Amino acid sequence: MKNSRHITGAALLLAALASGSAAAETISVTCGTTGKGYEFCKNLAEEWSKKTGNTVNIVSVPSSTSEQLALFQQMLAAGSSDIDVYDIDVVWPGILGTHFIDLAPYTKGAEKEHFPAIVANNTRDGKLLAMPQLTDAGVLFYRKDLLAKYGEAVPETWEQFAATAKKIQDAERKAGNEKMWGFVFQGKPYEGLTCNAVEWLSSFGAGNIVEPDGKVSINNPQAVKALETAASWVTTIAPQGVLNYTEEEGRGVFQSGNAVFMRNWPYAWALAQGEGSPVKDKVGVVALPKGGADGKHVATLGGWQSAVSKYSKHPEIAADYVMFVTSKEVQKRRAIALGSQPTIPALYKDPEVIAANPFFATLYELFAAAVARPSTATGNKYSQVSNEFWNATFDVISGKASAKDSLAALEGKLNRMSRGGKW
Repeated sequence: MKNSRHITGAALLLAALASGSAAAETISVTCGTTGKGYEFCKNLAEEWSKKTGNTVNIVSVPSSTSEQLALFQQMLAAGSSDIDVYDIDVVWPGILGTHFIDLAPYTKGAEKEHFPAIVANNTRDGKLLAMPQLTDAGVLFYRKDLLAKYGEAVPETWEQFAATAKKIQDAERKAGNEKMWGFVFQGKPYEGLTCNAVEWLSSFGAGNIVEPDGKVSINNPQAVKALETAASWVTTIAPQGVLNYTEEEGRGVFQSGNAVFMRNWPYAWALAQGEGSPVKDKVGVVALPKGGADGKHVATLGGWQSAVSKYSKHPEIAADYVMFVTSKEVQKRRAIALGSQPTIPALYKDPEVIAANPFFATLYELFAAAVARPSTATGNKYSQVSNEFWNATFDVISGKASAKDSLAALEGKLNRMSRGGKW
């Protein structure tokens, strides 16, 4: 009888394991966001916990993405198992990828539903190092009511843009709003400035700092023109304070009704449309201007991915969590609640998603073809490259150096860093 009971117990244990009802575990995850995004992340963790019986511990991380990256590099280099699932920026697979597991065995082919370019971005040496959670692309927010009031069309080029911004800014100030500015963007020396400046360069056909073959291309006449154009905005249509703005400082000015135009990510749409927003129903979203008649509308590719640490003690459970938070159902809910851009093309045809974010339908092609920063070409040196680039750009827009001098110096630094384009 004793042996019979032992066999029965073993059979029950095997059945429990097969049904996924093994002993509950705890995994630790990061939520690389704040405000409503953090609340959404926390709610997802609670939902997954109820569904699986496992517990999720959310690890607090710095709000600055640069500080997040430094923290993650430190933890992963130490082989720490304190975090199982990392929320990572779109440029980090190339920097941190050696520390993540291959998710392909856990996806059941789900990655095929996502934008191929983002999946390719997350794949190194045939290993799927992260699953796309949401994508991002820089866009231009504008005050529909103010353009209509002054009979102005949505500008196509940066030259038209600056003229429109100045005209409305000056007229509104004359009418009594002394706080009005024509434009706000991310001018602080950090990764956000790199994103803005990549758009300026590409809109003028100036290349992408470092090309896919590893060649440094930053020092060219079109790049000089792009940065000179951006520098001309500061104090004329953008406040001096823009040199210390991240996404949220700029959004604060725009949403309070004190800017005509704003460069930001689509998350700002849902907030601008929120109850109590002074600009509710007054905002439009379009592609950023071109760098002249021969230029093009450009958006820098952004977005967040979920990756599992190879030092995790529960990689299978962590991978299950990743597949949940990056699923089509969750991406749809995130798009409706937060205005986040899905990484699954089918959702751009979903009536509920489009109703919540009308500009998704008109800007789909822009989102799908957004320009990536040169993280693939520069690999684990991307952080240094971006740091040098945003500092060189900041020197120009803050008036500390000319575009010609700053880009020539940057070219020299990047060439030395690249070891002849081999990185």
